[in-house]
Amino acid sequence: MLQKFDSRNADLKVFIKDRLYPRDQAKVSVFDSVVQGGDAVWEGLRVYPEGIVCLEHHLNRLMASAKTLAFVDIPTKEFVKSAIDQTLKANGMTDQTHIRLTLTRGEKITSGMDPRLNQSGSCLIVLAEFKPLVYDNSSGIKVISSSQRRNGPEFLDSKIHHNNLLNNILAKIQANVAGKDAGLMLDHRGFVAELNGSNLFMVKGDTIYTPFAHACLPGITRGTVMALCERHQIAIKEADLSLSELYNADGVFATGTMGELTPVIEIDGREIFADDALMKRILTLFKTSIRSYCELLT
Repeated sequence: MLQKFDSRNADLKVFIKDRLYPRDQAKVSVFDSVVQGGDAVWEGLRVYPEGIVCLEHHLNRLMASAKTLAFVDIPTKEFVKSAIDQTLKANGMTDQTHIRLTLTRGEKITSGMDPRLNQSGSCLIVLAEFKPLVYDNSSGIKVISSSQRRNGPEFLDSKIHHNNLLNNILAKIQANVAGKDAGLMLDHRGFVAELNGSNLFMVKGDTIYTPFAHACLPGITRGTVMALCERHQIAIKEADLSLSELYNADGVFATGTMGELTPVIEIDGREIFADDALMKRILTLFKTSIRSYCELLT
């Protein structure tokens, strides 16, 4: 499903480093690490009138990713929250808004890979857009398994929410060529990891399964679904899942900030039914409770 330009975003204000800029002036240096090597970390945030979903969890992950990559001059949570608040208010945004929150290692004194060349501190970018959910969650999505494997921790730890997304992008390109909505990525052992941009869950009988977070991002929405299952006494297990198991599941759904919970109705040409009662229950529980996870900035 290809996203379209929303005219409400024509005159956006974007926060960069320490201030707001009009959309046409919102730029980073060609010497910035995100340009030089994809050297940045990021979070996707969803805004409702009740606040930002799981904001504290997202900020904790942003800070942890930056620490793992040995960023210096990491901004405080208070600074990031203030930047988000300024951006939302400047754009008049209170609902149907997605924020791409990026923290780069910052500008280098000269082109190169060595982080010691970064002597100006990190650069925070708050890009907020009017953006409904990216999928039609009533009709679901069709996916195809990709030859592009998801990184394991022996290559690049998926616990780091970094901007080096090329293997995910290659999987998405394969899905585009096949006319499908997303690429299903396996780990190096051949077990299911995740879609190119979201986590996966499988329903079988009275149990919901999700892949171990060895080669997938342990997503915030993924964690919310797991917590909802535990709260409502729904059996939930992490497991090594094969493609065959997904083909024969009672239901499959994807989770992520951009799409929330989305039924997967086809995998590699195999139909996956979207009317499983347990899957419908967890989708409904999420829809009716997600706003209770919102956090207000002020």
